[in-house]
Amino acid sequence: MARVSIYLNFPRSTEQAFNFYKSVFGTEFTGEIMRYGDIPPSPDQPPMSEADKNLIMHMELPILGGFVLMGTDAPESMGHNLKEGNNITLNLEPDTRAETDRLFAALAEGGEVGTPLAEMFWGGYYGDLKDKFGLRWMFNCTSAE
Repeated sequence: MARVSIYLNFPRSTEQAFNFYKSVFGTEFTGEIMRYGDIPPSPDQPPMSEADKNLIMHMELPILGGFVLMGTDAPESMGHNLKEGNNITLNLEPDTRAETDRLFAALAEGGEVGTPLAEMFWGGYYGDLKDKFGLRWMFNCTSAE
């Protein structure tokens, strides 16, 4: 089923922030908590430090009315430069890849594609962009259609 969520980026404090939000909302994490150390090695990428391997790559916490917070660590050691305004992204999970392609193309018009839509190691069809108004969007379709 399609859903929309907010994706939060933290420099190195995602786990602490989400434990705080968990205590506030009284809910439990859903899905697998993925760490950067879980990423399959790639010859195109430099070796990752042990400290970075323990950082959060992805976690989810339901809050109110079916709404979900998602989060990741985005440290400077990985080339990120977080500041207020670029640390929040709307995450879309369309029902089909065709709908994902349509929405991605429409929102990318006049904007800037960060990651073109492609198959990812976790099984999703993923891409991200910044639209012409500066809003950041992520797409993750897990349907095979």
